[in-house]
Amino acid sequence: MGRLDNKVAIISGAGKGQGAFEAALFASEGAKVVLADLDIESCESNALDIVKNKGIASAVHLDVTSSESWINCIKFTMEKYQSLDILVNNAGIYSKVPIEEASDEEFDLIMSVNLKGVFLGTKYAIPEMRHSGGGSIINISSTAGLVGNQGGGAYGASKGGVRLFTKFTAIQHASDNIRANSVHPGPIDTDMIADNLSTPEGRQNSISRIPLGRIGTIEDVALGVLFLASDESSYMTGSELVIDGGITAQ
Repeated sequence: MGRLDNKVAIISGAGKGQGAFEAALFASEGAKVVLADLDIESCESNALDIVKNKGIASAVHLDVTSSESWINCIKFTMEKYQSLDILVNNAGIYSKVPIEEASDEEFDLIMSVNLKGVFLGTKYAIPEMRHSGGGSIINISSTAGLVGNQGGGAYGASKGGVRLFTKFTAIQHASDNIRANSVHPGPIDTDMIADNLSTPEGRQNSISRIPLGRIGTIEDVALGVLFLASDESSYMTGSELVIDGGITAQ
């Protein structure tokens, strides 16, 4: 028995990195997975790999900033699998541009992808989850959604918004048996922070801030997301799962 047997999951940002790994992990645990991303070619390739490994997966184009795109994604999922049990709002973009140097356009883009994308995905998933008897929504935030730092501003604002929006979702839809929780990764070795880790000095500077003494991996985060997607976390909603090597404990 898999931890996600008979469950249907949509994962946004599944073209590469964290989302792609989560999709493969979910499928290995018995879920039927819809990989959604602007990069449909990568999603199709990742879905094919899952199928080759005897999993069940499909790919769909998704622009998380578009209501129409989300409606099409949800419709595709329901027509293909007849239910929706899990939504992982994983898609996001990163910026460490300081507040004074950030443009209006950059702020708007970050808020649109990182926060509006979560809002739209949640909005359009809820009716189908209710129809399916409940579900689990996992929103990928960040430690930047919990504490401030020297870089960024718009990014932290978007991720802080994800944190509180998750709590509103949890309270408003507990009676529908729909749970919502946020995940707050620290530094994870992905393309998103590749610039920070591109030199030995940069990597060591990042490691020096982490009590556990290492950069996190996508597996570290994905296993936490899997827990929140599964029935093992059935008494958790409106919570924050912090996966940061101890950074925010300081």
